[in-house]
Amino acid sequence: MKRYFAATVIILGITTTLLPVAIRAGSTVSSGLGPADTYFVTQTSLGTPFQVESGRLAETRGTSQPIQSYAQLMVSSHITVNNALTALLKNKAPTPPATLLKAAYSTMVSTLQRESGQTFDADYVGGQVNYQKANAALYEYEIANGMDPDLKAFAQQTLPKIQDHLARALKLQSAESK
Repeated sequence: MKRYFAATVIILGITTTLLPVAIRAGSTVSSGLGPADTYFVTQTSLGTPFQVESGRLAETRGTSQPIQSYAQLMVSSHITVNNALTALLKNKAPTPPATLLKAAYSTMVSTLQRESGQTFDADYVGGQVNYQKANAALYEYEIANGMDPDLKAFAQQTLPKIQDHLARALKLQSAESK
């Protein structure tokens, strides 16, 4: 459990702290997108497999209907968002593969696979709160700093869904702590 929370803290810290560093370092990006746009695409693309994998685990291992329902929402929402992003990117130059957070996400999924019961619930929900906070920051950064109008519009359309997911995760966390 401690490793799972450590991984979510790492993800939140990496996303909010290293975002400006990654963007400055990527100022000559070969994808045809600006540095903020490239970072946004790579990190958004990486989050989908994590959300789908952890959500599918929570659909079957979550001990309450609200957690299972939230997990189903995460799976379907992230597949839909990923499909929309993939369609948008078909008209853009290729972006580099997402690697920055892959190990942290893999560790989190691996930890969840070994858990059950209340420990699973607490770790899944706590991880969702941290993930959604970091994801909202990523989308807000794209809206404020991205150069590609299509990606900025995508981020603006998707951010309210992320904020809703965060509010739901916080509500689950509050219910679980009672």
